[in-house]
Amino acid sequence: MPRIPGQIDVAKTEAILDAAIEVIGQRGLSAPMEAIARHAGVSKQTVYNHYGCKAELVRALMARRVELITAPLRMPGAEENPQAALEAYARSILETVNGASSYSVMRVVIQGAGEMPEVAHEVFEAGPRHARRQLAAFLETETRLGRLQVEDFDQAAEFFSGMVLGHAQLRALLCLPADKTQAQFDDLAREAAKRFLKAYGP
Repeated sequence: MPRIPGQIDVAKTEAILDAAIEVIGQRGLSAPMEAIARHAGVSKQTVYNHYGCKAELVRALMARRVELITAPLRMPGAEENPQAALEAYARSILETVNGASSYSVMRVVIQGAGEMPEVAHEVFEAGPRHARRQLAAFLETETRLGRLQVEDFDQAAEFFSGMVLGHAQLRALLCLPADKTQAQFDDLAREAAKRFLKAYGP
């Protein structure tokens, strides 16, 4: 069947992004696109057809991660049960931070930020800032529905994310092992959601 013009080849896209995580995580931001293409089993031109430059590729990595992290905020019934949605979102953040290779790209971006500021900017915009905006939008919806009383949505989103991440993010960036069990992380997510709603409840 002929390919529809403009249609995205999902399989190749995922292969390229998975390869980028591995290659950039091991070799840093200076890793050539050719190495990423070889690891993905595609041509270098295919990588450039999908992503015109390294900054766009890293931005796509962050965007994919944010979609996974923020998925609990878009699940059916999330608006009706903000505590469950926020708890699931918190668990999603912690799972990402404590994943074996989840923070490898973030670490190398920080290391190379001075030499490649455009990539660092793309990572921040597509990663942390975009995630905060989605959480802020969720809080705005909950406030409009009368389930929360939030005046500054961005600030509240920042507060909640800070409550959840704590030292876990710093330990991950420093390649230190997690200092909590999975059960303790689940408790942290539950407690953060409960205390946040107590502070911002109607």
